[in-house]
Amino acid sequence: MKVDDFIRKERLPFIWCPGCGNGTILRATLTAINELQLTENDVIFASGIGCSSRTPMYTKFDNAHSLHGRAIPLATGIKLTRPDKKVIVMTGDGDSLAIGGNHLIHAARRNIDLTVIIFNNSIYGMTGGQVSPLTPEGKRGTTATFGNIESSFDTVELLKGAGATYIARSGTYYFAQLTKYIKNGIIHKGFSVIEVVTQCPVYYGRLNKLKTPGELLLWQKENLISIEKAKYMSNEELDGKIITGEFVNIDKESYIEKRENLIKKAQ
Repeated sequence: MKVDDFIRKERLPFIWCPGCGNGTILRATLTAINELQLTENDVIFASGIGCSSRTPMYTKFDNAHSLHGRAIPLATGIKLTRPDKKVIVMTGDGDSLAIGGNHLIHAARRNIDLTVIIFNNSIYGMTGGQVSPLTPEGKRGTTATFGNIESSFDTVELLKGAGATYIARSGTYYFAQLTKYIKNGIIHKGFSVIEVVTQCPVYYGRLNKLKTPGELLLWQKENLISIEKAKYMSNEELDGKIITGEFVNIDKESYIEKRENLIKKAQ
């Protein structure tokens, strides 16, 4: 099967701005699904509100669209009802870590069997360019015209502490790596998160003097540093950089497995 066979061509063209990285993440996700030989009957998508959350609507897979920040509890209900399905959440940095932050950490704590793909474009793209929990300190948004004075979350460290059993980070510049991590997240039993650094040229780029998609992608090339390389760099050298790689991959009994075992014991 071809990756393009998963696309609802009648819904094209995409709503995203020219140069947006969301199409790259969609392509990587569909490539991962295809390489795992999964079909339209094997996967269900869930999403909330934002540019990223429109992603599943361009596919032929069943998908459920929820309120802002509520994709993970919706996906949890789907997984509990249909544990045989691969449930994938497509969510943005604001959708997942601001209004949806509480749901994110508790799904990680429960080790619920979901794959969450976080689109990190460092800004609220759909609603006007406001700063998000992942906007770096000093960078500009429409709600921080002189620069963001808040510290941003480190998604990896946050979810390590919350109990996620698979955590990876990549960027749209590194398509093959991103596809690999999404594949690993899908087949992992338990709560999986893949954070994807992606470009928003219209808001984040324009407000922060990175005016073209190409400039934003070259920024990724220069500033996304692998775990292996980061080991040999000083704190000063790592300042402003984003570390990528697979950070957690733990084999631990998942929520669904615990639930099924509990039901068997009760019978």
